Amino acid sequence: MSKRLAHIVFQTNQVQAMRDFYMTLLDASVVFENPSMCFITYDDEHHRVAFMRVPGGSAPRPPNSVGLMHSAFTFADLGALLENYQRLLSLGIAPVAPIQHGPTTSIYYRDPDRCLVELQIDNFQTTTEATEFMQSREYSEDPLGPVFDPGRMHEARMAGVPDGELLTRAWAYDDPQSPSALERMTS
Repeated sequence: MSKRLAHIVFQTNQVQAMRDFYMTLLDASVVFENPSMCFITYDDEHHRVAFMRVPGGSAPRPPNSVGLMHSAFTFADLGALLENYQRLLSLGIAPVAPIQHGPTTSIYYRDPDRCLVELQIDNFQTTTEATEFMQSREYSEDPLGPVFDPGRMHEARMAGVPDGELLTRAWAYDDPQSPSALERMTS
């Protein structure tokens, strides 16, 4: 039996702000909306992300509280991911943690409720290859991976550096003066 994730629903006391953020982040459109809920999609699914206000509202979420750490959305390829990064940056939406995990190249953002949202691409052609990497010594020694500069990556790609080279941890860097991937994700 084949399974796939259908949608994510966020409980929030700021439906409109969340709607606007995710519509911009994912270049999505509204499918249904009323004052207490909104459903959006960015592909052929009738809705992928929804936001619901519950009676009584909800308290602001502390950054390191228990609950959903992040949601993730996969882009077709590095070009699409970096084009979206540039589009978001031009709209004043900057990432909080661009990380070369190994199995994925990921750029994390914070939504209005302070949840992390991962925009990613898969770095391997098959699930088997990705799983083998995740079982490797390199991954075991650093499962999060190094932080990278997506602007620098975009420039390198435009200058002709092959995607295969850019999608490695060897290309990414860790600036000793910069917060680690974990510090960026939990602040």
